[in-house]
Amino acid sequence: MTKLVERKSLSRWEKWYLPQILHGLTITFVHFFKRKVTIQYPEERPVIPDGYRGVPTLIKDSEGREKCVACQLCEFSCPSKAIRVVPGPISTDSPFQKVEKAPKEFEINMLRCIYCGVCESACPEQAIVLQKRYSLTSYSRKELIFNKDKLYAMGGTLPDKYNKWKNK
Repeated sequence: MTKLVERKSLSRWEKWYLPQILHGLTITFVHFFKRKVTIQYPEERPVIPDGYRGVPTLIKDSEGREKCVACQLCEFSCPSKAIRVVPGPISTDSPFQKVEKAPKEFEINMLRCIYCGVCESACPEQAIVLQKRYSLTSYSRKELIFNKDKLYAMGGTLPDKYNKWKNK
């Protein structure tokens, strides 16, 4: 069963749509004098808040050695499966032969990464750090698959709280 609803007829003032036009102009006029929140991006950079989770990168210890021991915990804990680690042995002539393995290949697919920070918290060696970098651009999809060399170049070197590599 349908129910008919009667519409009230518009007055002469409402038929001209002047109240609606004046209301819209009032809103525009108020916003015209408000403080601007737009930043000019390349010249002005936004303030990055504390706790921002940016691009995951690999870091080296204070002496320039790889901190990653290819345990693959970051790969297994990544919810989007963006990390791929291929473990490899450390050469026999290395003074750090006591470490079981090192990453032969390490890739992070930034197209799949959701910047959740699970890889950083899963890493027992604190080899993955989320940087404050927020803009990644490229001309192809292939450039956004970061290999081990690019990840170390972006991450750099951070000082260690303890040095596990030194012989006692």
